[in-house]
Amino acid sequence: MRPIRSILVLTILGLMLGACAGSSAQLDPGGAGSAGVDRTNVKVQGYDANGAPVPAAQPAALAPTEGGSGDSGGNLVGAVDDAKIIRTGSMDLEVSDVPAAVKAARTAILAMGGYVGSSNAGTNGDTPYAEIAYRIPADRWEDALAKLRDLGGLVTKIVSEQTQAVEVTAQVVDLEARIRNLEASETALQGIAEKATKVSDILEIQAQLTNVRGEIEQLTAQLKDLNDRASFATLSARYSVPIVAVQAVATSWEPGTAVDEAAASLVSILQNVADAGVWFLIVWLPILIVFGILAAVGVVIARRMGLGRGRGGGRGDGGEDAGQGTLPIVPAPPIVPDPTAS
Repeated sequence: MRPIRSILVLTILGLMLGACAGSSAQLDPGGAGSAGVDRTNVKVQGYDANGAPVPAAQPAALAPTEGGSGDSGGNLVGAVDDAKIIRTGSMDLEVSDVPAAVKAARTAILAMGGYVGSSNAGTNGDTPYAEIAYRIPADRWEDALAKLRDLGGLVTKIVSEQTQAVEVTAQVVDLEARIRNLEASETALQGIAEKATKVSDILEIQAQLTNVRGEIEQLTAQLKDLNDRASFATLSARYSVPIVAVQAVATSWEPGTAVDEAAASLVSILQNVADAGVWFLIVWLPILIVFGILAAVGVVIARRMGLGRGRGGGRGDGGEDAGQGTLPIVPAPPIVPDPTAS
């Protein structure tokens, strides 16, 4: 069984080298890009169980998924530009009537071959709005943008508009080449499995086949997602009505809210007054009573000890004399006889 294992190892190594060569061969080294290459006639870089190249007719089934047309003469250069570009965008529109604008946009997108991916509608207060994601055919992208900018005169203002474009042609080509090489590897392993007779060899080959099939399905899903996003662009649009300043102020003012806030303020003030009364009765009033009692006891003790009487009595006598108003006694001058009288 050694020859079978040797053939198996050599085949796997050859397939790995062929996969690398096939991935690089699918990229356009001449600078012309992938737009002018007819991939329906590109040979697969794989090998069968005998080590011979796999015929080129095998990948022809992938041609319809690429959106291009092959050249019946077998030329490698095609006439169709099959560049893969993923387009996304968003628009914020002010309209005069949200339901009418949504209906007009849906009708226009459906007429272009697109469809509505997701939608969200509601009201912000009394103001209606709608958010809708459209899937639009890539070749009608500009037509869709032009239609949504007007909507038959319903659009009053374009608040914002953003668009992005990402080319994924190289990724698509690489995925296609890897899938074809893995399919060739799968075919080669199946041929080896048919010739194997030992159970261990069969199990080993089956494990390899399972891994290869898993990679093929994974890459096929990635390729399908890229082709879908490149074929149908995604445009998100938001519709709303313009809000007048007076209307906005009137909408923001609510009498009930004002009454609730005033009542809450009154309750808060009364609570603060009640708290102050409770603190005064429980804390400050007992403290003031104690200080008053101590002051009265101090005054009584001071009077019994005679503190302050001397100064008080002197002041009382002086005040009493001053109240009576007595004058000092001045002696009369002596009488001298007049000598001229005799």
